[in-house]
Formats: sequence, structure tokens, C-alpha cells
Amino acid sequence: MKILLMIGAGLMALGVALGAFGAHALKERLAPNMLANWQTGVLYHMVHALGIIGIASLLMRVSISQFNIAGWLMFAGIIFFSGSLYVMALTGITKLGAVTPIGGVLFIAAWIFVIVGATKL
Repeated sequence: MKILLMIGAGLMALGVALGAFGAHALKERLAPNMLANWQTGVLYHMVHALGIIGIASLLMRVSISQFNIAGWLMFAGIIFFSGSLYVMALTGITKLGAVTPIGGVLFIAAWIFVIVGATKL
């Protein structure tokens, strides 16, 4: 699906920018644990953006609804998981850590949908 490919590529560009921002602009401004949260957010952001690109590539060849669902779940996971870590690192509001596992569950669900979709290939 073209839109997922564009979202994945856009998220990769954003992930690179956020990684560089963390490494250069935030390195001296954040406590080590908050910088680690930022870096974890960037890692999961980029891994799952690549996942979205891979799923989009599959969808251009086969029409399996589970792959489409997986792509959107990864997108939502990036928003919840990485987004909550970014906001928590920048604001210091650690209560946002309660949102992070929602993103983790979305990531897990996405990969399960990939497995189910793969059985239909």
C-alpha cells in the first residue's frame, strides 16, 4: 500500500532526525535515564518504521489484510511507545510511562498479524 510506504519512509526520516537531536542537542541537557528513554524511543521507532516499509512492500505484491492491519498497528505503536518516551524525556513527567506499554502491546500484536498473514502466502 502506497500510503504505508510513504508513512514508513517519513517515519524513518523523522527517526534519523530525532536520533541526531538526542545525540547532539539533548545529550548535555537530559539526565542519563531520560536520555536512555529517548534512545529507546528512537530505536523502536526506527525498527518499526522499517517494519512498515517491509509490510508496504509485501502489500504491493499480495493483498493480505493481516499485513495491512500489522502496518497500521506498527504506526500506532510508534505513536504510543516512542511518542510517550519522547514526551517523558523532554518533560520529565514519568507518569507517561504508563502509556508506553500500550505501544509495546501494539507492536506485539502487529508482529502476530505478520505471522498470521505469512500463513496465507
